[in-house]
Amino acid sequence: MGVRRAAKGVGDFLIDTVGEAVAEVILTLLACALLACLALIAYLSWSFSPRLTLAGAGLLSLFLAHGAWQTFRAATKGRRRGLAAVTTVSFTLTAMTALFLLLYATGCDCL
Repeated sequence: MGVRRAAKGVGDFLIDTVGEAVAEVILTLLACALLACLALIAYLSWSFSPRLTLAGAGLLSLFLAHGAWQTFRAATKGRRRGLAAVTTVSFTLTAMTALFLLLYATGCDCL
């Protein structure tokens, strides 16, 4: 009885360990692919029009800054509507993507 329970425990541990390792590899590859796509978009945009790229980056920065301001300012009564809701969601998604890339793409050997 004790040997079976110990063997089952070791088997469960090995399955969990291998599963976590595979998930880590998949997430790292996904982060590297996302980083490569972002670099390709930046390169193609810059080669098309540097002025338009800088203007777009400035507008995107203002958009995300408004979302950050809406996210971190003191709460008001009621729900956020319109532009405030869109910028808040965009800022949150951008922050989560940046955190994902920071956590997983830094271990990528493609850099």
